Amino acid sequence: MEQNRWRKSSRSGGNGQCVEVRDRGARVDVRDSKAPATGMLSFGPAAWSAFTGSLKTDSTRP
Repeated sequence: MEQNRWRKSSRSGGNGQCVEVRDRGARVDVRDSKAPATGMLSFGPAAWSAFTGSLKTDSTRP
């Protein structure tokens, strides 16, 4: 992930219901792509890795 650049998931469907992610090295930021000025959430590397890992292992969830 390129540092300090906001990006959307390659799996975004283009329906406006997506988030953007930015890697800042020690933190990973997430924001709503429709309303970027409303703020963001920031995660440490371990928390982000656990979150994305859970998505990959539980991809059958509706």
